[in-house]
Amino acid sequence: MSGLALGGLLAVLLLGLPISLALVLACGFAIFERGLPDMLLAQRLFTGLDSFPIMAVPLFILAGELMNESGITERIVRLADAFVGHLRTGLCQVSILSSVIFAGISGSAVADASALGRVFIPAMEREGYRRDFAAALIAAAAVIGPIIPPSIPMIVFALIIQESVAALFLSGVVPGLLLGLALAVVTYFGTRKSAPAPRKRATIAELAAALRQGVIPILMPVIILATILGGIVTPTEAAAVAVLYALLVGVFVLRTIRLAALVRVFASSMLLSAVILFIMAAANVVNWLLTTDQVPQRFAALILGQVADPIMFLILVNVLLLIVGCLIEGLAAMVVLVPILAPIAAQLGIDPIHFGLVVVLNLMIGLITPPMGLCLFVADGIARVGLPAIMRQIWPLLVAELVVLAAVTFVPGLAVWLPRSLGYG
Repeated sequence: MSGLALGGLLAVLLLGLPISLALVLACGFAIFERGLPDMLLAQRLFTGLDSFPIMAVPLFILAGELMNESGITERIVRLADAFVGHLRTGLCQVSILSSVIFAGISGSAVADASALGRVFIPAMEREGYRRDFAAALIAAAAVIGPIIPPSIPMIVFALIIQESVAALFLSGVVPGLLLGLALAVVTYFGTRKSAPAPRKRATIAELAAALRQGVIPILMPVIILATILGGIVTPTEAAAVAVLYALLVGVFVLRTIRLAALVRVFASSMLLSAVILFIMAAANVVNWLLTTDQVPQRFAALILGQVADPIMFLILVNVLLLIVGCLIEGLAAMVVLVPILAPIAAQLGIDPIHFGLVVVLNLMIGLITPPMGLCLFVADGIARVGLPAIMRQIWPLLVAELVVLAAVTFVPGLAVWLPRSLGYG
């Protein structure tokens, strides 16, 4: 891509145009500069979506929307409350555990922040917590959503580098639980002095009742992983199974989804899917132009001439992605940067599963870093306390997540142990 095309890309981004449209315009200009047929732009856009595994993205989005509409959020909250609600800072711990459970359903941080924020921000305020702190905690805990499977960003990463979706799903289990633990520890020590008095521990009967009600949401991630790992279905087919399960639960088991609601759910799912898929289509054009110009090869030669240590390379990647994540939406950044960075990681002997988790975790942390942190906007849309107030409260939680990112970076086993134990990699 020429300097003029890159300059045009920067100009339209500064004008506030969505990055997907900006990429298409810049690529169209680059194709025009080379004297290539105009139809080539449309062909490359279509090629970027002409893949069966990509169907998993809209299907997982639809499954998550259906489960949200089914009212399973309250069941998740009751289940989490039964197990950790009696602890000091109990409601904080309930919100974090609810995010961990909810992560196995939606695969989207924004969906988690929206669904759980409506429940916990008012509830935490009633118990005496600051409203800005509650919003910060919900936003930070939502980062767990795309790490614990299913995960839309991991599907996108797997498609970019042609890696196993199941292996990437498994790589997020341990780090996702570590994120929840880190947030729980920081929240406990940061708020225990001002927290309300602990509530009574749930009885065995109450625990059993919560488990009975919570088995419906818990079964979805179990079904997804079990069918994929058992070789029964592909990840795309597993997404279809998840949609069928969510639909049957909402319509026939819980009977909370009506026809009018289905129309709304399908419409919102299509809108979100269209945004993600258009980003992927636009990125395919960028990747094609970069490849034809041999940019990844040249960049790899430049980096490998300066950095020969895998750990140093991962540190540089983390710094780069943390900066980029503050400015660009995570999926857009992934589909542009991964084709350049992944070949270098491979040449340095870095496990692609490990590298994938580092990239996904890093860019998902970008969801709570200003000025483009989507989860911050979602939390503030519910709390209405202003982004500066939320940012003042979120720093300890952000540091906790960066510590987990550092641990995953320096200890590859945290990412690759579970996939390898189950025969992947």
